[in-house]
Amino acid sequence: MNRRTFFETLGGGFGMAALQGVLQGAPSLVRQPHFAPKAKHVIFLFLNGGMSQVDTFDPKPALAKYDGQPMPGPKIKTDRASGSLMRSPWSFQKYGQSGIEVSEIFPHVAKRIDDFCVVRSMYTDSGNHGPSLQIMNCGHQLPGRPSMGSWVTYGLGTENQNLPGFVVLCPGFPVLGASLWSSGYMPSIFNGVHIQNAEIEPEKLIHNLRNAELTPTDQQRQLALLDKLNRKFLARAGADTGLEAAVASMESAYRLQSEATEVFDIRKEPAAVRERYDISDFGRGCLMALRLVEKGVRMVQVYYGNFQPWDSHDDIRVHAKLAQKTDGAIAALVDDLKSRGLFDETLILVASEFGRTPMIQNSGLEKLGQGRDHNTPGFTVLLAGGGIKGGTTYGATDDFGFAAVEKRTHVHDLHATMLHCLGFDHTKLTYRHAGRDFRLTDVHGNVIRDILA
Repeated sequence: MNRRTFFETLGGGFGMAALQGVLQGAPSLVRQPHFAPKAKHVIFLFLNGGMSQVDTFDPKPALAKYDGQPMPGPKIKTDRASGSLMRSPWSFQKYGQSGIEVSEIFPHVAKRIDDFCVVRSMYTDSGNHGPSLQIMNCGHQLPGRPSMGSWVTYGLGTENQNLPGFVVLCPGFPVLGASLWSSGYMPSIFNGVHIQNAEIEPEKLIHNLRNAELTPTDQQRQLALLDKLNRKFLARAGADTGLEAAVASMESAYRLQSEATEVFDIRKEPAAVRERYDISDFGRGCLMALRLVEKGVRMVQVYYGNFQPWDSHDDIRVHAKLAQKTDGAIAALVDDLKSRGLFDETLILVASEFGRTPMIQNSGLEKLGQGRDHNTPGFTVLLAGGGIKGGTTYGATDDFGFAAVEKRTHVHDLHATMLHCLGFDHTKLTYRHAGRDFRLTDVHGNVIRDILA
């Protein structure tokens, strides 16, 4: 038996692909942050492709007034050629005690808007999906940096040794895929675990979950043998973080057998609960996120769908169909986090990589010609839960919703604020690599104290 065959056999029913991909391990210790945190978990709901701020949470009456006219001032260069201003197809209404205006395509979130802080002054650095996804997820345009979830699990550890600390749910892959939840230069133990959640049964969600040939006792003996061999090697060769992380992943994979069938099986929820989420893959992902956080997972990221479904270049009216499969699930998640006593300790972020232009896209490639291009100078994200002041808005874009002009907020500021809610000074949560102390916010970022509870 050669070395490769030995390691492949060692994995038993899991398989090396499962060990290196789906079943990456969780950090082994619960660690204390810099100061008392308001939040202990993060649920990151990612509407990949680019949600239009002016059609959802940033109403602009001027768009209706100047509909069909050029934006005043010099011609603005966008990624693709843009034409005249285009009004939103949907109406806005004030909701809650806060009176925050929300589009009619998000009626359920609107009824819970007092739980959210709507940040209307976001901006980012790149108009292309890939780099902008990297910034929002990893704080840098180029792949190779640890993701936000890796930083969270590196800083806090996990509360459940039988589950990964960072789980990513997507029925497919967003643009760039695994680099968005990679641990980068950190040990692979901090990688996000990507699960394609188009299935419902745990055995179909996580392939090779069960070993058909070996009992749990036999697998435990295999792991014990591997541990013994590795300890002898480390005693001779010295510390090897890569090897240690691989062993920890295998041990976590073994423990996951007993936990995964329970936590990933949303059929165990009452029918009345499931009905509020079972509207889409995204909805079921939100329910899984609830169950994972309840079991102690530090961060769960739910992508809306494969590739970039919110990328409405040709017809912005598609947003209504997308929101229909999103709105109820977000509302149900908020309600159930509250009912289970988890809302105040869970930080929720609803975001895209960027927004969309207030002008119609007019590049000559459109069939319908009622879409919007990518927009980086101004867009909107929603925050709720642990450490966040609900029922508030922060910042503003210009009269047409193109660029942030009041309390401009970069993605680095968003990350700094989220880390603050988790109990970290973002300038001190560092990881040393290649002779330099790196951090999620690089050398930037300011905590947005006005939105803190």
